[in-house]
Amino acid sequence: MSSTTGGTGRSTGTGSAFGRIRRWYGANPLHLLALLAAFALAGYAVRAVVAAGQWRGFAEWFVVAIVAHDLLLFPLYSLADLSMRRLLPGWVSRKGRTGPARPAAAGPPLVNYVRIPVAFSLLLLMVFFPLILGLSQPQYHRASGLGTQPYLWRWLATTGLMFAISAAVYALRLRRASARSRKEQPPAT
Repeated sequence: MSSTTGGTGRSTGTGSAFGRIRRWYGANPLHLLALLAAFALAGYAVRAVVAAGQWRGFAEWFVVAIVAHDLLLFPLYSLADLSMRRLLPGWVSRKGRTGPARPAAAGPPLVNYVRIPVAFSLLLLMVFFPLILGLSQPQYHRASGLGTQPYLWRWLATTGLMFAISAAVYALRLRRASARSRKEQPPAT
């Protein structure tokens, strides 16, 4: 007893086990399988931390990370993202209206081509900030015999490279959108 979708001939499987799981769970059974695998992996990680006797440090880190992200970082980068979207040309509000005194751009929106390199650059800075800022120079030198000076320049070079790649991709997409819009316009008579 399975039904078909409008003219596609594909069975939705309302009577099959797949259909029953989908109705019971509310989503694709593969989603449930991926969710169970993620919980199993998280459970294994917690078990390994507890077995190693590091549960207290892990719990403190986890709480600090949640508090730091949810109460400090999320509002800050949400505000920065909103400000960036309003400053860049062609921003569109949630209601689909164009921002004040800014006409909608013909090409792809610029915001993602700025947002992605900024996000990855800040992520690298957050992970390696003691080395980039030279805050761990004595410990790092003691452990490795090397200095932390190259980290700042490498981070700056990586950030510059990410912005250059993003700008090149944006330029190519803008060129493609411009060529497409010229092709779609009727010839002038």
